Amino acid sequence: MTIFHLRRSALATLATLALAACTYSATNLPAIDPSDEAACALDGMLLRDFPGPKAQVRFADGKTSYFCDVKELLGEMLAPEQRRATSAFYVQDMGSANWQQPQGHWIGAHDALYVLGSKAQGSMGPAIASFSRQVDAEAFVRKEGGRVLRFNQITPALLNEASGAMPTHAMAH
Repeated sequence: MTIFHLRRSALATLATLALAACTYSATNLPAIDPSDEAACALDGMLLRDFPGPKAQVRFADGKTSYFCDVKELLGEMLAPEQRRATSAFYVQDMGSANWQQPQGHWIGAHDALYVLGSKAQGSMGPAIASFSRQVDAEAFVRKEGGRVLRFNQITPALLNEASGAMPTHAMAH
């Protein structure tokens, strides 16, 4: 091989590695329950101080960011730019967790069912509730209102509508 071919091969390898860093890891890191002192990655609010489902992103480097509201995580997931290589996104299953003090019951955000437009309140006002089972999501809708959507049905416009026209991370707390 000539130097030219070696350089081209090295560049192709670097490009492949760079692309891989911007996509999901082949191995999803498990969810980690936040400590009592865990704060929201976007606004610094303590998670323990608010009702409703929380969310987290596990990064490929092993670090974790928490969100005090599912809307915030969904906004980050739907953002056109990806800042860091991620491993997994999680939300809490409100069919199993206590709404007032949710702990544990983490489920993959891409696989969850979401209720938008309910009257249930979380840290940001009206909350988006997350569920692992259709029957639990439908029971929640009967009690609190709203509609059930899958992750692939949620758009940035729906998130803006759910938060009163402003992206959740831009709202004052």
